[in-house]
Amino acid sequence: MRPVFVPVILALLAGVAAPNLAARTAKMAGHPVAEAQTLDLAKQLIALRSVQGESNRTGAALQVVKGALVAGGWKDSEVTITPLDDTAYLIATWPGSDPSLKPLVISGHMDVVEAKPADWERDPFTPVVENGYLFGRGASDMKYSAAMAVASLIELRREGYRPKRGIILALSGDEETSMKTTRVLAEKLSNAELVLNIDGGGGLRDETTDKALYLAWDGAEKTYVDYKLEVTNPGGHSSAPRPDNAIVQLAQAVEKVGAYRFKPEQNPVTRAWFVKAAQFEGNPALAGAMRAYAANPDDAAAIATLRASPAHVGKVSTTCVPTMLSGGHAQNALPQRATANVNCRVFPGHSREEVRAELERSIGMPMVTVTDVSGGDTTESPASAMRPDFEGALTRAVKLSYPGIAIIPSQASGASDSMWFRAKGIDSYGMSPIFMKDSDDFSHGLNERVPLSNTAPGIVYYLSMLTDLSK
Repeated sequence: MRPVFVPVILALLAGVAAPNLAARTAKMAGHPVAEAQTLDLAKQLIALRSVQGESNRTGAALQVVKGALVAGGWKDSEVTITPLDDTAYLIATWPGSDPSLKPLVISGHMDVVEAKPADWERDPFTPVVENGYLFGRGASDMKYSAAMAVASLIELRREGYRPKRGIILALSGDEETSMKTTRVLAEKLSNAELVLNIDGGGGLRDETTDKALYLAWDGAEKTYVDYKLEVTNPGGHSSAPRPDNAIVQLAQAVEKVGAYRFKPEQNPVTRAWFVKAAQFEGNPALAGAMRAYAANPDDAAAIATLRASPAHVGKVSTTCVPTMLSGGHAQNALPQRATANVNCRVFPGHSREEVRAELERSIGMPMVTVTDVSGGDTTESPASAMRPDFEGALTRAVKLSYPGIAIIPSQASGASDSMWFRAKGIDSYGMSPIFMKDSDDFSHGLNERVPLSNTAPGIVYYLSMLTDLSK
C-alpha cells in the first residue's frame, strides 16, 4: 500500500483504524504536485492537434507523455512509442515485483476528432482555463483524463509505491477513427489480467447544485455496425415509369427498418443499471418503467415507455436506424441504383451476421440486398464479468474521493477501445472519475470543456484504484 505519512500511534490514540486514518490523511493533505502536473500535461496535450490525416500530432502528444514518465522514474526502454500509418501508440510498463502475475492495463487514447477554429468561441487547440473549466479539443475526450492518470502513476512512484502486479499504460492513437492501434495493443497485451479504460464511464453532477450524484462504470458496450441497403434496376426514360422503381423500393425498405424493433433483452450489467439508476430518474413514469423492466423484461408497457425515451431506448435492445440515402443518376432517368446506410448498435451476444440476417428478414423484399460494410473497424464483444476485485476496488476508491454517492454499472451504446480487449476474453471496465453535468458535455462538439474540480478527488480515486488492483 502507499505509505501513510502520519505516525500510527496518533491513530491509536485517536481510536481510529489505520485504513480510515490513511483515507482522511490523503483527503486532507491532497496531492498538490500531481494536481499541478495534471493541468500542465493536459494543456500541453490539448495544444497538439492529434487529428487523423495530414499533420497528425498524435505522436508528438505521446512524446509528451513519455517525457513525463521518464522524468518520473520510468526507464526510457520501458516507454515505447510505435508509429502506425499517420498515428502512433504508446506502451509504458511499470514492472511488478511478482512477474508471474498478469499485468493491470490502463487504457486510453490520444487522438481527438476534428475541430475547426472558425466554428469555436475559442481556438480548439489553444487550452484556456476559465471559470473553473479547461477548454479545448480533447478536454473531456480524453486528454485531461490521460493527464490525470499519468500524473497519478508518477505520484505513486514518488511516494515509493512498488506494485506487486505490473502496471501497463496503453494509449492508442486512432480510437476516434479506424482503431488499428487498439487492435495491435489488444494483441500485444492479450495476457492482461484486466483493463481499466479511463475513457469510459464517469460521474453525473446535479444541474442545480453541482453535487456529485453517482458514478457509472461501463461493463459492456454495444457493437457499432453499418449495413448498406441496395436496390438495382435497369432504369430507363423517366417518361415511361415502371412499377419496380429502385428509389421507391428502397424507400419502402427504409420505412420497414424504421418501424422494426429488435427483441428486448438484458444482461447483468444492464439489469443492475435499470435498478440503481431508477432512483435518480426525475420522471416518475420513466423511473417506474425502469424498475418494471428490470423485474420483467417482457413487460410491454415498460418497454414502450423506455423506447419512447432517447436516453433509454438504446439500453433495451439492439437498435438500427437509417442514416444516409443515395439514389439515381439523372433527373430525367429512372434510377438504376438506390442505397441507404443503416447504422446499428448491437446488444452484446449477437454477431454482425445475425443482425444482418434479421434486418433482411424484417424487410422481406428480395430485390433489396443487405451488406455489412463496417469492415475491420469494429468487432462484437461480450460483457465483462461483474468481478468482485474490480467492484471492491471501485467502491473503496469512490468512498475516498466522493463519499456517500451511488455506484451504477452501465452498458455503453457507443464504441470504445474496450471492445478489442473484451473480444479476446479480457475483462475491460470504463471507470473514468470525471464528474460532469449533462449540460457540460460537449465531447466531439463545439467548445469542449471539463470542470477542473475533478482534479483533486480524481487523483485520490486513481491512487486508490491502482494500488488496490496491483498490490
